[in-house]
Amino acid sequence: LDGSGPRLRSVIAINPHSLEQAKESDERRLAGATLGPLDGVPVLIKDNIETRELPTTAGALALRGNRTNRDAPLIAQLRKAGAIILGKTNLSEWANFRSERSSSGWSTVGGQTRNPYDPLRTPCGSSSGSGAAIAARFAPVAIGTETNGSIVCPSHVQGLVGFKPTVGLVSQTHIVPISGSQDTAGPMALDVDSASQLFLAISDQSPLGEPLSGSKLTQPAQLRLGIVRSATGYHERVDETFNKTIDQLRAHGVTLIDELTLKPNYEGFYDDTYLVLLWEFKEGLNAYLSTLPAPMPVDSLESLIAFNRQHADEALRYFPQDIFERAASLTPIDAPRYLAARQRVQQETRTAIRSLIQEHRLHGLIAPSGGPAWSIDRITGDRFLGGFSTYAAVAGFPHLTLPMGSVFHLPVGLSIIAEANADQSVLAAGRAIERILRVRLRPTLIEPDS
Repeated sequence: LDGSGPRLRSVIAINPHSLEQAKESDERRLAGATLGPLDGVPVLIKDNIETRELPTTAGALALRGNRTNRDAPLIAQLRKAGAIILGKTNLSEWANFRSERSSSGWSTVGGQTRNPYDPLRTPCGSSSGSGAAIAARFAPVAIGTETNGSIVCPSHVQGLVGFKPTVGLVSQTHIVPISGSQDTAGPMALDVDSASQLFLAISDQSPLGEPLSGSKLTQPAQLRLGIVRSATGYHERVDETFNKTIDQLRAHGVTLIDELTLKPNYEGFYDDTYLVLLWEFKEGLNAYLSTLPAPMPVDSLESLIAFNRQHADEALRYFPQDIFERAASLTPIDAPRYLAARQRVQQETRTAIRSLIQEHRLHGLIAPSGGPAWSIDRITGDRFLGGFSTYAAVAGFPHLTLPMGSVFHLPVGLSIIAEANADQSVLAAGRAIERILRVRLRPTLIEPDS
């Protein structure tokens, strides 16, 4: 199915042992020895996360043969819960941190992933294959990763629930890195309960915050949310859908505090966030490549740049590696500048979110997740209209998106963010909102009218 019709190209590889694992799960269930709610559930895994059966390529030619024969800790935890690792999903190559002119969902290994709601439009974000596969119902749940928007955006434009946990609650070991201060894996699913079960399975520790089951936040009248109006204006139809959503929430008794703002308080904020990513990418990728168990053609960012130049016809076919080159140009002399930038951006984002939540006694802040999906263009790159991911991403705070409706035939999502370790509270709030909105979308896999 993935390679026929609109050719979604959402899956890179299938686990050859998945049917065997499914039979084992059936036998456990028949014997009354189930391992829990995830036992026998097929899970697709973004192909920057190591699984022992399959190579971990990050979509890149240089890592096509990267067989480590090991599981990332989150994969080991999924297996312990009885989940079946169904296969690996395509992604934006190197998690969309190679060029500023990239096409979301394109990789050398996997080709161009397409959005099941409109195959001419972007699946968005680097967890694009995970999103497209779940939207097309190839599996019920998937794991994505996010540095800034890469779980949230593909979920938002493909009608899914996507959850980026508090950074540190899910182990990043044996995952191809971008940023040690922002990277996290997280669930993508068709509903909040499924995402919650997956999150609980992959969490490193008992997640903090109010528990999901039995939470008073499942009662709308107990819910207090802040409306971040500064995070609107991506598209007029998205704003219309958001305003209708606000009216629905208010009609069901949700307390809403309006006209809140999240905007940088100092010039150079976005330059600082970029420097943090460049520095941490170079440091993290060098460490990852240099410790791979199998011999690979690259063992550092510098050798990766050289490899891509040597294989430019394939690896650099559509866009360059300018982000790689900027990261490689950093030297130890830039360390103080990086440390100061990280301190500034974390203080800015964490203080801004906390102050709004504490001042107004909120369970979370809401906004549209972003603009509608744009047309795929591998020649000139993405036409991103904006999104709500940056503050929670830089702060390392939890971020949930869930469907709030459609703009024409394209899904759009509602975001909820909160303070660090309020993950369970955010999920509970999302569950309450999901019950109010009752939005359930399904792609038709047909070309839209012109």
